[in-house]
Amino acid sequence: MAQSKKKIAITTLGCKVNQFESAAFLSELAQREVELVPFSSPAEIYIINTCAVTARAEVQSRQLIRQALRTNPEARLIVTGCYAQIAAQEILDIADSPICIVGNGCKHRLVDVALADRHCDLEMHLGDIAGHKEICPLTVTSFGARRTRAYLKVQDGCNSFCSYCIVPYARGRSRSLALDKVVAQAEIFADQGYKEQVLTGIHLGHYGRDLTPKTNLCELLARLLARNLPVRYRLSSLEPTEITEELLTIMAESPAVMPYLHIPLQSGDDRILQRMNRNYNAATFATVVENSVARLPDVAIGVDVLVGFPGEDEGAFRNTYNLIESLPVSYLHVFPYSKRPGTPAATMPDQVVKADKEERVALLRDLDHKKRTAFFRHHLGSLRQVLVEKRKQGCLLRGYTDNYIPVSFEGNNALVNQLVPVRLEELMADGVLGKVVT
Repeated sequence: MAQSKKKIAITTLGCKVNQFESAAFLSELAQREVELVPFSSPAEIYIINTCAVTARAEVQSRQLIRQALRTNPEARLIVTGCYAQIAAQEILDIADSPICIVGNGCKHRLVDVALADRHCDLEMHLGDIAGHKEICPLTVTSFGARRTRAYLKVQDGCNSFCSYCIVPYARGRSRSLALDKVVAQAEIFADQGYKEQVLTGIHLGHYGRDLTPKTNLCELLARLLARNLPVRYRLSSLEPTEITEELLTIMAESPAVMPYLHIPLQSGDDRILQRMNRNYNAATFATVVENSVARLPDVAIGVDVLVGFPGEDEGAFRNTYNLIESLPVSYLHVFPYSKRPGTPAATMPDQVVKADKEERVALLRDLDHKKRTAFFRHHLGSLRQVLVEKRKQGCLLRGYTDNYIPVSFEGNNALVNQLVPVRLEELMADGVLGKVVT
């Protein structure tokens, strides 16, 4: 009788880099004699790719570990990701059952570790992440049948050490994927039919600085564009000082590079920015945003804001609010400051009380709504290329424009994963209602 396949379940928290890495696990598992099942189902092996960027992410990571142990106490449990890297002992203390820890520097070995026939009660594949000089060699063949957009990880790690951030301790120093390997991964995604590729990394703007010979993000874009693949490229988060004239020129001149920038501000107060160990001031940020809009009139600009950093008084918060309100940004991602043990900010005086954080978060999220609505309204009547992603609740099709406006419209299923010209006609609660132009 043929032996039944091992049932494996995987779940992922956190950033686009984590999602790329989990897709690499799934790609490799698809080539093995295993059965992939939903994480909520009974399985013999559970893989949890954790996050540690906030205290909430750590809580969610622990909850998923406990969920797996409840679903099948006898299962083999593999925990990886940033929380696993920085808090292995906390994970081991969750239960008496054996838990295997795989650090961020060993993710290329994770599938072999998970499927190994022999293992012991205490398995820790960690090492000194700060000493890793090369990026993990991971290849993704598919993000799943329903995905139209693929995340292309080109860089890992960070050298900046912002005073609030645990990521450099969890991901190590900046490491880049060689140009030819990036192109090879892009070609795999193109062959698989993905119409959009998002270049991503922990610190994307540092791409290539560690390679020999040194290179940069602009040269990487030039190499990708030279391949003339049938895809459009989108950049994930870039620091303000990394949005150069050369980059804006490439974006302005190439229709394959989407008019979209995500720029972390964190604070609009110079004193707080200095305490955060950010290498720009509010005036510099404003200049970058205004210059980007001048060069790319239709650009969508998203902004990260960290609310309630130690020492942020009402005046500092008001500086942040007023700066964002004055700038032509399109949307905000607003986060309350969360203590990360081991970072300088965790022990700073003048920690902001929870009630003040919550009030400020609410004000900025209201501003986010106003900015989104104004950006959407500004583009009503325009014709944009929309990448169709799915049918929305059995009714309208749903997709995103080149400048990342969510659009719903009538159409048949044959349009899914196609680029379609759509006229933006009417504001909706969750985006814009459009009409296909034939």
